[in-house]
Amino acid sequence: MVSRYNPSRRPSLLWLARFVVGVVFVLNVSCALAFLLRPNNYAAGFELTGVQGRIMAQAMGILFLMWNATYPLVLIHPDRYRTLFAIVLAQQAIGVIGETWLLASLPTGHPTLWATGTRFIVFDGLGLVGMGILFWLLGRSS
Repeated sequence: MVSRYNPSRRPSLLWLARFVVGVVFVLNVSCALAFLLRPNNYAAGFELTGVQGRIMAQAMGILFLMWNATYPLVLIHPDRYRTLFAIVLAQQAIGVIGETWLLASLPTGHPTLWATGTRFIVFDGLGLVGMGILFWLLGRSS
């Protein structure tokens, strides 16, 4: 039986995993900070204005920060914190599924909200696929 483990391949996978998780983390946190610090720039994307729009955009920023609290340890040691990596993937999957459900239930006549939802789905979907592939590859190489 031939072993699949190739020790020379593992460091490359670890760095690639760190890179992909890091890109998702940095983009999520930058989005969170933008929502928190400049909420009026983003409220219209949710078809909201005024105080309601500001508070909702800032609430989204807070939720983004909460969501990303699990990323730093995975970013540092994606192999050591494999269970936490699985939780990150579960969070990402919940995001994609929930966003898709919301978009599917959106009545016609909301092109701005549709575009916002689509952007979230595409970004979260790409993050899920990229991190999921690396999670799987790291599991195979151990």
